[in-house]
Amino acid sequence: MIAGWETLPSALAAHLAISAAALALALLVATPLVLLMPGRPWLRRTVMGLASVVQTVPALALLALFFPLLVLLRNLTGLPVPSLGLLPSLLALALYALLPLLRGGAGGLAAVPDSVRDAARAIGMSASQRLFHVELSLAAPVVMGGVRTAAVWTIGAATLATMVGQESLGDLIFAGLQLQDWQQVLLGCVAAAALALIVDGALGWCQRGIAERRWAPAAKGLVLLGLLAVGVTGWWLHSRPATQVRPVLIGTKTFSEQYILAELIAADLRAAGQPTGVRSGLGSGIAFQSLAAGGIDISIDYTGTLWTQALGRSDVVPRADMLRILTEQLKSRYGVTVAARLGFENAYALAMRRADAERLGVRSISDLARVSAKLKLATDLEFLSRAEWMAMRSAYGLEFASMRAFTPVLMVAALKDGAADVITAYSSDGALAGADFVLLTDDRGALPAYDALLLVAPGRDDLARRLARYDGRISVDAMRIANWQADRPTSKRSPAEAARWLATETGLQR
Repeated sequence: MIAGWETLPSALAAHLAISAAALALALLVATPLVLLMPGRPWLRRTVMGLASVVQTVPALALLALFFPLLVLLRNLTGLPVPSLGLLPSLLALALYALLPLLRGGAGGLAAVPDSVRDAARAIGMSASQRLFHVELSLAAPVVMGGVRTAAVWTIGAATLATMVGQESLGDLIFAGLQLQDWQQVLLGCVAAAALALIVDGALGWCQRGIAERRWAPAAKGLVLLGLLAVGVTGWWLHSRPATQVRPVLIGTKTFSEQYILAELIAADLRAAGQPTGVRSGLGSGIAFQSLAAGGIDISIDYTGTLWTQALGRSDVVPRADMLRILTEQLKSRYGVTVAARLGFENAYALAMRRADAERLGVRSISDLARVSAKLKLATDLEFLSRAEWMAMRSAYGLEFASMRAFTPVLMVAALKDGAADVITAYSSDGALAGADFVLLTDDRGALPAYDALLLVAPGRDDLARRLARYDGRISVDAMRIANWQADRPTSKRSPAEAARWLATETGLQR
């Protein structure tokens, strides 16, 4: 079975639902604006200009911007405004759909011949009668064209809602990209494309029926939309477990280690009779905020990341002190419990090809600083904006000839093929088990510890007690090998298969 197939019904249903809801909300906003535009050129210019500006913002950035805006709204009003998942996705996608709706509506009305308006005025029709009985009727085919465009754009952009904690077909795409599981990527892409094509075809029939003043094509389109909604909903309901107990949701970030550990914990909980689900592909800050808000129940995070992002600290303290302070502060500030320290560290590091390091005489980051101005650096997507990079650059005076951001798996490929000379790596990276790389020593102690932790959401002490048995059970060597099983280019294992190996290796298998 193709990886991700078992989650396809749920992801497809969620994708269709958020796309439909966003399009409906955009229609509610666009309709009165379009109706007010005739005779008000200033309003048309203003609204179209604002909608065009929104459209220039990349969809992913628009989704991400709603997170801090909703957090600010919650802090100012004291209302329980959700900043992750459904609400930011709905608002961002609705904004993204506005421009084609506005252009379709305004363009359709503008295309109505003046002679038709004059004729309607000559027979005594009022302005509202002309608008609703004549102009909108003639403009309807163009309006439907705008609706079709907005629908296709929304379905495509909804794949990015994964990054703010909203389930969608993007879950399959992002997980597949990270794991280099191209079948899973293709499954997510084909499902999203098929959904867009079906919706576009159905709306095309509706548009044809309106243009030709015939009900048959329009009825076909409406029936197809109805069958799509019923079919996807039915498939999702059929695939759900019989139990109605709320599943425990495990959130993951966008790299293999997180997927493997999530599958390990999920299999453990299922063996104990607890339904589980995995919300994959969350951004680093989004994952913790979602946990603190109760959007997910369990996450895997790292002491250094929590130190800078959750506590806002940049100082470097001994490992034991960092763990103690984090345990206390996460509980008192956010209600989040540290259930277990897994036993390995996934620390940031810099890595080079062994041959290059030996040729240049580089063993530590201090050595690298002597030659870095001639070298190309590749980092993960967030490192250059993190406090760790600022601390490392300040401590060592690092300057590179070029710096580019990649997904973690492509970052390793960039080092292998010469597109980069140095990469940011992780001490538990599976690539270190399968490539001739060398990690450079942080000889000035610029980077904090990155012990892997199991965190549980507020009010889930039952989960904290159940997960306490993971404390100290996974070594860095075992985690590195498990990661390599999922990352290696040949004979790859799925995260679930790597998790089963890890459970047996560490004795965590029940």
